[in-house]
Amino acid sequence: MSNPRKRNFRIEGFKHGVVMDPQYGDKTWIILENAIHQIYNHNASGLSFEELYRNAYNMVLHKFGERLYSGLVATMTSHLQEMARSVEATQGSSFLVELNRMWEDHNKALQMIRDILMYMDRTYIQTIKKTTVYELGLNLWRENVLHSNQIRTRLLNMLLELVRSERAGEVVNRGLIRSITKMLIDTGPSVYGEEFENPFLLASTEFYRAESQIFIECCGSGDYLKKAEMHLNEELDRVSHYLDPSTETKITTLVEKEMLENHMLRLIYKETSGLVNMLGDDKYEDLGRMYNLFSRVTDGLLKIREVMTSYVKDHGKQLVTDPERLKDPVEFVQRLSDVKDKFNKIIDLAFSNDKLFMKDLNSSFEFFMNLNPRIPEYISLFVDDKLRKGLKGVSEDVVEIILDKVMVLFRYLQEKDVFEKYYKQHLAKRLLSGKTVSDDAERSLIVKLKTECGFQFTAKLEGMFTDMKTSVDTMKSFNATHPELGDGPTLTVQVLTTGSWPAQSSVTCNLPTEMSALCEKFRSYYLSTHNGRKLTWQTNMGTADLKATFGSGQKHELNVSTYQMCILMLFNNADRLSYREIEQATEIPASDLKRCLQSLALVKGRNVLRKEPMGKDVSEDDTFYVNDRFSSKLYKIKIGTVVAQKESELEKLDTRQKVEEDRKPQIEAAIVRIMKSRKQLEHNNLMAEVTQQLQSRFLTNPTDVKKRIESLLEREFLERDPVDRKLYRYLA
Repeated sequence: MSNPRKRNFRIEGFKHGVVMDPQYGDKTWIILENAIHQIYNHNASGLSFEELYRNAYNMVLHKFGERLYSGLVATMTSHLQEMARSVEATQGSSFLVELNRMWEDHNKALQMIRDILMYMDRTYIQTIKKTTVYELGLNLWRENVLHSNQIRTRLLNMLLELVRSERAGEVVNRGLIRSITKMLIDTGPSVYGEEFENPFLLASTEFYRAESQIFIECCGSGDYLKKAEMHLNEELDRVSHYLDPSTETKITTLVEKEMLENHMLRLIYKETSGLVNMLGDDKYEDLGRMYNLFSRVTDGLLKIREVMTSYVKDHGKQLVTDPERLKDPVEFVQRLSDVKDKFNKIIDLAFSNDKLFMKDLNSSFEFFMNLNPRIPEYISLFVDDKLRKGLKGVSEDVVEIILDKVMVLFRYLQEKDVFEKYYKQHLAKRLLSGKTVSDDAERSLIVKLKTECGFQFTAKLEGMFTDMKTSVDTMKSFNATHPELGDGPTLTVQVLTTGSWPAQSSVTCNLPTEMSALCEKFRSYYLSTHNGRKLTWQTNMGTADLKATFGSGQKHELNVSTYQMCILMLFNNADRLSYREIEQATEIPASDLKRCLQSLALVKGRNVLRKEPMGKDVSEDDTFYVNDRFSSKLYKIKIGTVVAQKESELEKLDTRQKVEEDRKPQIEAAIVRIMKSRKQLEHNNLMAEVTQQLQSRFLTNPTDVKKRIESLLEREFLERDPVDRKLYRYLA
């Protein structure tokens, strides 16, 4: 295929030049000027915008751009001056309405003019770097209308007066104000700020400064904060309806400073309505409002936390040192738990569950709960009361809630090993007497303690449950190998491992002949099946069920302690016995004997014995005999032993000594573990690591740690560095 021939084209110029009419620019501008007049006079419906656009286009194209631009400035200025005179002449409240109407007219006219002169905007104005048509119209509006001496001041004063009226509770035309402020914003970036916002903020400062001073003098803190919150919401509402969004931060910061920051300390410390009063009276709404408002203020929440911490510490200190409140340990611990619940609720409902507030609350509780060394004992007594009798008929969920609250208080204890000592004693009594409400509840608490303190803390407690289960199996085997015991007295024995159970002094009493024979049979059986073991009877921890017949023939089954059984069995062979005869026959320790006789003879409804002479206390000169007139609606009667709920001072000292003795090997074990790992360590670092390692059980005493270090040095577990005496080395 052959290529097509290439053709060359040439364009020639006109042979005769085009002659432009010298009057073209003026004639065309007259057409456009007349159109602008018609637009401002609302007669634009008859105009041909296409023709007007072409005329403007031709003027620019034929180099009449400057004539068009200057003519536009002059024409628009003339109309705006006329508009300004119309606005200036308007009186009263119609002033803003007229100004807004003129602005809307100008804005509509400006948009039409911009469309007609679009070509000039895109070419001529960009080339010579002049202001675009629309921006020119805004500038001219600002210069001729807004900056008019008779408009500028009236506009500002009227706007501020409307704001003042609205703050006073009057209804204002928000739509009109919105149109005016939008006009200021549209007119230029700085116009809104200079012509309105800055004076508005200055006037607002004066208003809220005076308003806050009036309120602070006549209102309580709660009411004052309500008013501050109301004003803040009002200003936010005002911004959303007719102010520029950029004003929001400025006005809220201003209100916060004048109404909150400047009066913060006075609001917090007001005597009858401040923060302390709110905390004491559980004013959740007021507290929540204070939290939300003061979170806007520098260090506002810090100050609330400081006051709350001080209040909790003072309140707690009064609680744990008040002798009246310490009389009933169970009620005392319940009060502690209620106080914790109270402040948990305050932090949750009022303080948005703020972690910093919760941290300060925990540190406050830890402070005052360790001021009284008896609190570990009291918490154990509280648990004993609940698990012994207080949870009957209660669901498992409620039990868990109570135990969880106990654990919350337990975590604040620095001497957790003291609690362990008491808890072990109370648990032992519950298990041996069969008075625990639920094994599941007991084991649940032990699981919680293990989670909190580690398996070593609960190893002996778990051993106690193991012994109880093993004892059941042992008794089944014993009864199976001694079928002849079925018709007479029966025996139930719990065999306790020495290391797992609380150390008991080996106190025995003279058992009745029938029981002594049974005990001897069990001893022979047990030792024949377990080589190398030793049995020691703990008669002070046992119970017994007796069938009794009184003078009127009334029969009852009495649940008593082993000591009480020994006393009552004596009256099978005697009508009257003196205190000294009973003491000699049973060999029960005097303190226990008096409590037992008091329980048997002096407790109303349980007085199966009588004493002479009558009195509230048992003395060594008393004589006792069976109460033949005893009667009760119940067949089974439980006769408890009168015991002190709390330890006596001597018992307290004894427990403290046992705790101190138990701590010595724990401190030594921690020192050896640390030194074995580090090989050598400086004295202060060793002290710090020992304290940290043992803090989950107790707060170490530096003097005790030093003594244990010296003991290990003497026994050659450690040695001092020959050069640096403060440096210890581990001896493998």
